Amino acid sequence: MKPIPIRSAWTVRALAVLAIAGATVLASETPSVSPADLVRQTVDNELKHSGDGPKFMFRDTKETPRGSSTKLMVETRDAMAGMLIAINGKPLAPGIRQAELSRLDHLAQDREALQRKRKQEKDDEARVNRIVKALPDAFIFEPDGTQLGVPGMGKLGNELVRLKFRPNPKYDPPTRTEQVLTGMQGYVLIDANKDRIAKIDGTLFKDVTFGWGILGHLDKGGHFLVEQADVGGDHWEISHMSLDFTGKILLFKGISIKSDEAFSDFHPAPPDLTFAQGVELLKKQESALAENQANEQNQDPK
Repeated sequence: MKPIPIRSAWTVRALAVLAIAGATVLASETPSVSPADLVRQTVDNELKHSGDGPKFMFRDTKETPRGSSTKLMVETRDAMAGMLIAINGKPLAPGIRQAELSRLDHLAQDREALQRKRKQEKDDEARVNRIVKALPDAFIFEPDGTQLGVPGMGKLGNELVRLKFRPNPKYDPPTRTEQVLTGMQGYVLIDANKDRIAKIDGTLFKDVTFGWGILGHLDKGGHFLVEQADVGGDHWEISHMSLDFTGKILLFKGISIKSDEAFSDFHPAPPDLTFAQGVELLKKQESALAENQANEQNQDPK
């Protein structure tokens, strides 16, 4: 099981994220509405915003046991474009930078490769939507207080409803995709006024097997945390994602997913941007950042 990239439901990570994210709402102002109806209302709202709406340019900083990487990302009408700009907090060496530029240029010009990338993102999104639709039946929720939205989580100052969740013992996953839901418990923070998810914190309380254990399993103790935030104009984006899972594939091949990823500095991108245009926009932004860093170094008295 490997993580798949963010916002159009790019990865298995995002799949797990939105899977729990959809199963969410108990508004204190509407006690007469059943939890199941509120969950379905939130699922409908999340699906409505999935893969749609305005496009953004943003920064992606990822920490793994091997170190950190920083990318500039931009959403285009073709696919997500990303450009590596730093490793372990340091600008790329000239050779690595040139290789990154060449990779992007090749992808922008290789129609078949771009079509494969787009198809992968669409397939990932379809899997996420299928899981989200199953969520009203997959979990049982229990109110657990409230707190306020803060920068990077929810909408600043809005009340967030906290719900503990655990698997519904009556839920029977129709496919392997939904199987992971049977072993998760944790809590979510919901902006009940917006029907949006501000935070999800989930842990595998048991091993989860796939295909009777023949295809593989995820180990007990696996953990994920995802936060979403209003990045302006009532547009919500994932702002933080932490993943820590181990397991096996086909009985023999061990898997280990451990990363902490922050998404920041969101700015609107042109709505009809092509992938090639997105690459040029990334290059322009990267050059501006490099120039600013050079100016700051020249002004440093040290």
